[in-house]
Amino acid sequence: MATKKMILDLDTGVDDALALAYAIAAPNVDLIGVVASYGNNLLNKTAKNSLQLLELLGQEVPVFKGMEHSSTTNHFTVMQVSKEIHGNNGIGDISLPEPTQKVQTTDGIDFIIEAAHQYNKDLIIVPTGPLTNLAAALHKDPQISHLIGNVTLMGGALTVEGNVSDVAEANINQDAEAANEVFTSELPITMVGLDVTLRTLLTKKETQVWRDLGTKSGTAYADLTDFYINAYANLGIDQHGCALHDPLAVGVAIDPSFVTTLALPMKVVTEKHNYARTIGDKARLNEPQPNVKVAINVDQKRFVPTFMEHLTKILANH
Repeated sequence: MATKKMILDLDTGVDDALALAYAIAAPNVDLIGVVASYGNNLLNKTAKNSLQLLELLGQEVPVFKGMEHSSTTNHFTVMQVSKEIHGNNGIGDISLPEPTQKVQTTDGIDFIIEAAHQYNKDLIIVPTGPLTNLAAALHKDPQISHLIGNVTLMGGALTVEGNVSDVAEANINQDAEAANEVFTSELPITMVGLDVTLRTLLTKKETQVWRDLGTKSGTAYADLTDFYINAYANLGIDQHGCALHDPLAVGVAIDPSFVTTLALPMKVVTEKHNYARTIGDKARLNEPQPNVKVAINVDQKRFVPTFMEHLTKILANH
């Protein structure tokens, strides 16, 4: 399998942290940069979280700042539920050293555009937060929709309910207008939504494996993931574990065979009623080659062990 170039677009909370480690550890992919987004926390905090986690894992990957707020607002406030699930600092309230690396001076939107022109079809972009950054890049340079090899995003819900409303998933709900621009563009997209991510489960049995490694990163990742598991239980959503939302998107970007997909022209509802619903676009249903593939089933029996193999390997060495 040829090595692909990957950009992660992260609003670094707990499952983003897991996705970051997966992207670093997985073979056949070269993580060329992280673009920070608002979402699970404020932009400055999510960027810092990524820098701290990269240093914890012994990596030098450039981190860029994207947009501070949605395309339709002029500010962003972290939701209380985000603090409860991800911690006040976004990464389970664990304490990590101040990063020695700095955020890049190049704008994250420009980095996406430059990478698209440099790597073309070899470039995979994996957004695990709002789609504001990608929509901004499309606005600035529409040509990239024909250059980027694939966008595999964590977001949306087609066959199940949403997690912030009956129809809306959290990442799409942060900026439905930007999400609709991305979905209705000509970008080749794979939507990894709640339809499949909720079927993956990581438990404290797995985090104990990391804790038993006796490494700084193993302990830190066990701590932040246990916080995440406990947070869901405290909210009355006790699955005896946590869903691997963002890591599954990284996994599918690298190995699409983890999921079964449905090709469908998609849109995102931007009206107040059903705001942020991801649904098939009846105006484009007869398109011969829809640009979106929606994941509707997942081979969790293969994915979760693969995820554990990759993460345990990198956590054992740092």
